[in-house]
Amino acid sequence: MELVPVYLAFILVLAIFLGFELISKVPATLHTPLMSGANAISGITIVGALLAAGAGGPGWLATLLGSLAVFFATVNVVGGYLVTDRMLGMFRKSPQPGSARGSPLARNSPQPGSARGLPLAENRTEPDAKQ
Repeated sequence: MELVPVYLAFILVLAIFLGFELISKVPATLHTPLMSGANAISGITIVGALLAAGAGGPGWLATLLGSLAVFFATVNVVGGYLVTDRMLGMFRKSPQPGSARGSPLARNSPQPGSARGLPLAENRTEPDAKQ
């Protein structure tokens, strides 16, 4: 009896537990840099998928599976970069309102001195209290 599948299953289970323990110990401030690094490393899967698609194995199944691998690896990498860019955007300072370089979202942001876009306290009208 060959023990290679047993060893591979053991390595998979060990990697799952080790990955869970490592990720649960990472502080929140490090998630964004680690995600961008992981996305860069995930680009290697596109190279492997391209090799699998162009291997020209017997039949059309290898080419189909390789093409699907290229598609899903590309979606993974592009989506990861978009999520990382959006997360990093939360830490960017928005430009002053009315500046030429301001984005439409930045121009619609709350004015300084207001809380969550609400008018300042002295400008707010209070509803009449019931007597």
